[in-house]
Amino acid sequence: MSQNTDTPFSDIPHDRYLEGKMLIAMPTMGDDRFSRTLIYMCAHSDEGAMGLVVNKLEASINFPDLLEQLEIPKASGSMGEGGSPPIMHVLHGGPVETGRGFVLHSPDYHQEETTLPISQNIAMTASVEILRDIARGKGPDHAMLALGYAGWAPGQLEQEIQSNGWLHCEADNDLVFGPDIDGKYDQALAKLGIDVSFLSGEAGHA
Repeated sequence: MSQNTDTPFSDIPHDRYLEGKMLIAMPTMGDDRFSRTLIYMCAHSDEGAMGLVVNKLEASINFPDLLEQLEIPKASGSMGEGGSPPIMHVLHGGPVETGRGFVLHSPDYHQEETTLPISQNIAMTASVEILRDIARGKGPDHAMLALGYAGWAPGQLEQEIQSNGWLHCEADNDLVFGPDIDGKYDQALAKLGIDVSFLSGEAGHA
């Protein structure tokens, strides 16, 4: 991602702030780390932006192994069949702080000091406690775990959008929590009426 920060957020109308929306990487992105990525925007203000990639699996670890590494006990009677942890994908949330975990989840779960409401339907919690609750069957109805995040300096995301690096669309539960990880990118483009087969490096911006 470009590090140029020449365009200040103060020059961008407030309705262009993308918090709670999905960013869709275009072929013109020019950064292989974000090829065909779909990012849920957790924060976007005059101080910068932060989001989580929701369509790239983390290759290095799965959820049961992560619980074991964190020494989170598997409470009997609250797990899936055979005492296994509930099924939850571990996603590669972005290239920044890849050892740090973030859970996007439905608003039925809330921790007073660590849960950040993002929209009416989605909140984010970055604590070990939510993983303990999920392992015990007391977590939110819908959740996804990402390791790492994508971040932008003030004005940087706007410049990348103006350079045709990103499109954006409204978020929904399927795009954030849906089990079809590989299909989310095409689903997001379909919300904009775009057929991925027609995309090229000359695609316009939203």
